[in-house]
Amino acid sequence: MGASLSNTAENGTATGRTGLGDIPESCVACVFMYLTPPEICNLARLNHAFRGASSSDAVWESKLPSNYHHMLDLLPPCRYEGLSKKSIFALLSRPLSFDDDNKEVWLDRISGRICMSISSKAMSITSSEDRRHWNWFATDESRFQVVAYCQQVWWFEVSGTVKFPFPPDIYTLTFRIHIGKFLKRLGRRVSNFEHTHGWDLGPVRYELSTSDGQCVVSECRLHDIKQDDAKGTIKRGCWIEYKVGEFIVSRSNPVTEVRFSMKQIDCTHSKGGLCLDSVSIIPSNLRRRRRTGSFRK
Repeated sequence: MGASLSNTAENGTATGRTGLGDIPESCVACVFMYLTPPEICNLARLNHAFRGASSSDAVWESKLPSNYHHMLDLLPPCRYEGLSKKSIFALLSRPLSFDDDNKEVWLDRISGRICMSISSKAMSITSSEDRRHWNWFATDESRFQVVAYCQQVWWFEVSGTVKFPFPPDIYTLTFRIHIGKFLKRLGRRVSNFEHTHGWDLGPVRYELSTSDGQCVVSECRLHDIKQDDAKGTIKRGCWIEYKVGEFIVSRSNPVTEVRFSMKQIDCTHSKGGLCLDSVSIIPSNLRRRRRTGSFRK
């Protein structure tokens, strides 16, 4: 069927019939503005008009966020000068590092919306300088190649902030956490819960606030692995994204500052055996799509 469609697209005029190849490129470009980037790239293979329309700057300008130039500012000009809008979209859909490589921002390849990840290295962690309480270890399970491990503390407090001209949207902020430590043994991934303790004795408090006055507070017991997952299949020993809350950006100017924290400061007991990877800021409906399995970074 695909071959037949392709032949119709290319040879409709030659056989005296009207085919897809007769559609003006400008009309095809107008249609492409309503399609997703993967759909545009697939249709580009049909004929010359579709290939031409799939490279139109007007088409790809409509897929880029209105303030995408702020993302380009994170790169040296030689990386993007002279590029077509299609090439710029491809460039920005790959993670761009900033803040000493401890934060990354990229465009979702389907919707063109901005996503962000913030490493635990960019956060303020109480007692992180004391290796009896916290240490760091390298792992390819983190996009930043390193995670923070809480050995044992009485006062658990992690906080961070980011300033960025987010485009108007509704965003969800989550902490990516792993209960227990993990390692590879004989080529297999193994979770170690030897030092995991104290999290069942009280909830962790999450806070989120923005520079325009939005504020969210939530609590969750980390030992309770029955999270709000669509399939209820979250298992101990896996990375879990704990949702802090949502915030709304109505305009990019002024720049939005987002502050977030995670605390368990009940000093009546110690707690430990927890890995902290990162914080993610993702448009809310993209996060829901990812959880149901239809979204892939």
